[in-house]
Amino acid sequence: MPHVHAPFEPSERQQQWAEQPVLVRLWRAAHLESQHRGAWVLVDASGAVRDGEGDWNQPVFPRSATKSLQALPLLESGAAERLGFGDDELALTLASHHAEPAHVTRVAKLLARLGLGPEHLQCGDQVPLSSSARRAMLLSGERPSALHNNCSGKHAGFLALALHLGADPASYLELDSPGQRLVRAAVAQMSGARAGELDVAIDGCSAPTFHLPLVNLATALARVANPDGLALERRRACERLTRAAERFPELIGASTQSLCTDLLRVSGGRLFPKLGTEAVYVVGIRGAGLGLAVKIDDGAYRAMNALVIDVLERTGHLTPDQAHALASWRAGPVKNWSGRTVGRLEVVR
Repeated sequence: MPHVHAPFEPSERQQQWAEQPVLVRLWRAAHLESQHRGAWVLVDASGAVRDGEGDWNQPVFPRSATKSLQALPLLESGAAERLGFGDDELALTLASHHAEPAHVTRVAKLLARLGLGPEHLQCGDQVPLSSSARRAMLLSGERPSALHNNCSGKHAGFLALALHLGADPASYLELDSPGQRLVRAAVAQMSGARAGELDVAIDGCSAPTFHLPLVNLATALARVANPDGLALERRRACERLTRAAERFPELIGASTQSLCTDLLRVSGGRLFPKLGTEAVYVVGIRGAGLGLAVKIDDGAYRAMNALVIDVLERTGHLTPDQAHALASWRAGPVKNWSGRTVGRLEVVR
């Protein structure tokens, strides 16, 4: 059985966490103001490393970056087919959404079709990540609910799996529940890790999150995006998930201000990206047999965003025109509120 650490109980291995190289720097005028350490790795579907920096064998908590792996049992068990999941609903199981109406309405309708309601979601109430949705909520006097949680789509998928397996929906997040046992096995099989060696903690949405070396995380995404070598049912499940993300990029993140959505749009779905909390990011590169995983040690998203775009561009998986279309996520000049250039963000090469 995996080890679930008690809160604030560091393992001996974690006390010896390696010091990673500086990958991104922030300059103000001619002076260094901040720097961000981390690691990244590009691998093929066999797990062979093609490129990278830092210690990619260092385990990290991928958090939401594993949502595609967590969604596999929903499809492989037959639950998605039996319960009539559309591609838009499958996209929501992959999402860290911003609680725009398109997200919240769909999750509510899915739960109703399952004979459930928001009260069955155990992800917790969350104020919408979307600024326009927050503004509308404030003006209407509506209170945030679990439907607005950025992980509500994933949890709706977990509930559907529990119902399909005949399990108690109230226990759908328990590590030894039938659904979560399937999830743990899928994470282990796709990443090449051993299920019994996966340390487990609790994610921000109360679901289990697994401690994985960055290289295993990249391997898993390479396989999701390039599933030709997988067993038939798993290959079909991966293809359905990547197709859902390609068809509904705005459901994966948001209509605006989402790197995941923008990468899907710019690449036409060739890039299969997913953000994880604390500056973890993964990209499965469809047709290239590759997967990328990034972790910024201090959890800084500005560094993560810039590094992801830079690595994809320098390794030839974003064209210059595509990278230009993603300019708001790239390294470059830093402007203040009055529009003056006051510094620059740079990726260290």
